[in-house]
Parts: sequence; structure tokens; C-alpha cells
Amino acid sequence: MKILNLIRYKNLIFIVLIQWLVFYSVISPILQKFNVEILLSSFAFWLIVLATVLIAAGGYVINDYFDLKIDRINRPESVIIGENMSKKTAMRLYITLTSIGILLGIIISILLKSSTLGLIFIIVPGMLWFYSSSYKRQFLVGNLIVALVSALSLVVVLVAQCALLINIYGTDLLRQTPVLQELYRWVCGFALFAFLFTLVREIIKDLQDINGDREMECRTLPIVLGECKAKIVITALLSIILTGTYFVMQKFSLPNDNGITFRYFLFGIFLPAGLAIGFLWNKQFNYKMSGNLIKFTMLIGILYTLIFNFLLAKTYGFALFGIFQIV
Repeated sequence: MKILNLIRYKNLIFIVLIQWLVFYSVISPILQKFNVEILLSSFAFWLIVLATVLIAAGGYVINDYFDLKIDRINRPESVIIGENMSKKTAMRLYITLTSIGILLGIIISILLKSSTLGLIFIIVPGMLWFYSSSYKRQFLVGNLIVALVSALSLVVVLVAQCALLINIYGTDLLRQTPVLQELYRWVCGFALFAFLFTLVREIIKDLQDINGDREMECRTLPIVLGECKAKIVITALLSIILTGTYFVMQKFSLPNDNGITFRYFLFGIFLPAGLAIGFLWNKQFNYKMSGNLIKFTMLIGILYTLIFNFLLAKTYGFALFGIFQIV
């Protein structure tokens, strides 16, 4: 159980969920809409998922490895490395997980003939290493890296599918159709949503960890600007995100929506995000509650892919997940 906590198994399950949703509830229905074959096989998809999960797990291990002193101040009850596992064993676990993840990523990129995909699987582990060893202690850089990695976990599935489309149909032919544009618009939209909410969550996390970070002379946003200004930044970011989400929702409305999207976002996104802001400023609540609400909001936002799939299936007459026919 300790090793499962070390690799953050709950977060890994979330990664699997969002990649599955992006592929089966966004990419697949868009391709069905245009009567384009879904070229990425289940085997290739799950190989990508496995590579992503292994690299993420390795990232969590190396993060705890470098954060040992900070964690002993901020959350001593959850420290595993140095207590239940030696630092030497933790480093070996990190190398094993990351190496297998990179190897699988390179193999699938070769099979799909995608240099971009291979580059992602090489760069991301490097980003996670430098994040854990130094960047997370710098002003805002670490937060942006984690947010970018979170967004790339969604984009990587799109890159794989688009590589196959380009290999089969060619770039020139695809550019004469709206297929690639539609795929990138929606998947990158969800990825941007994940990026922004992860960024907010990471800043809130820095507020939670301010005592240990200050002791280790880190230069996180709350330490550099102070707690009050950090909360102002979070409030401003969330306000901008919610405003932008509202306008995007108005511009890119789906057929047969009938107000479903508005109600979903009102109660699933705007309400919990507003509560997170309220908890952030109310001294009766701690930062953890606000952070958990942001994680919940992010989950609800990603689950909108199911609504997206349902509305496309209903409009264009194909079976939901290839099983349920919408009438």
C-alpha cells in the first residue's frame, strides 16, 4: 500500500480515465461524424496509456525523493522515502518506471511513424526530473511545468491518432477537410482547461506547503508575493478562466444541446469554482478544501466529454461507444 501511495495511484487512475475519455468520447465521435476510420488500435492506445502512467509514476517518485526535507515539515505522516523505503531503492524504482515508460513511448512512436510523439515521451520525463530537482523551487516555473505536463497527457492521444491519419491520407488531403481542425479544436480545448485548472491547483498547493517551502528557501509564488497576493492571483485566474469558459461555451455550442451544456457548466464548473474562491478567503477553512474543490471541478470539466459524445451521437446517428443507439 505504501508504494501505491508513493506513485499516487489515485492520480494515475485519473490519467487513465482522461486519456480514455479523450480517445473514446472526443476523438472517436468526431471521426465518426466525418465518416473517417478510427485508425488507432486498442493495443496502440493502451500502450500509450501505459507509457504515460509509468512516466507519471516515476515523476511522483522522484518528486518525493527530492522533497524529503520539505515533506517532513509539511506532511510528516505521509513520508515514505527514508521511512518505509530507502532513498537508493526509490531512485531505482524511479529509473525503472521512467525507463520502461520512455521505451514504450519510443516503440509506439516508431510504430506510428510520429517523431512528435517520440519527442513528447522523451521531453516530459526530463521536464519532470528538472521540475523535482530545481524548477519547483523557482517562481511560477514549476507550476507551469506541471500544468503543461497535465495538458500533454491529453494531447498525446490526439498526436498519435493524427499521425496515423496523416500517414494514410496525407497532409494536403486532410487540410482540405475540417477533420484535423475539429480534432485539435476540441482536444486542445480540454487540454487548455486541464492546464489552467492544474496551474491554479498547484498555486493553492504552494499555499498549503508554504512553511516547508520557506524553510528550504524556495521561491514559490506565495513566498515571493505573500499569501494575500497569491490568493488574489488565484482569484483573478479563476475569474478569467470562468469568463473565458462562458464565452467559449457560447461560441462553440453543440447541436441538440438545448441548454444541457449551460446547466452542466453552471452547477459542475462555476458553482464549485466559486466555492473554492470562497474557501480560499475564509479563515474557517483550510487551503486543502479549496484545492480539493479545484480537483473536483477539473474532473467534472473532463467528464463533459461524455456529454459531447452523447450530443454528437444523437445528432449524427451513430451508436454511443459503439453500443447504445441514441434516439
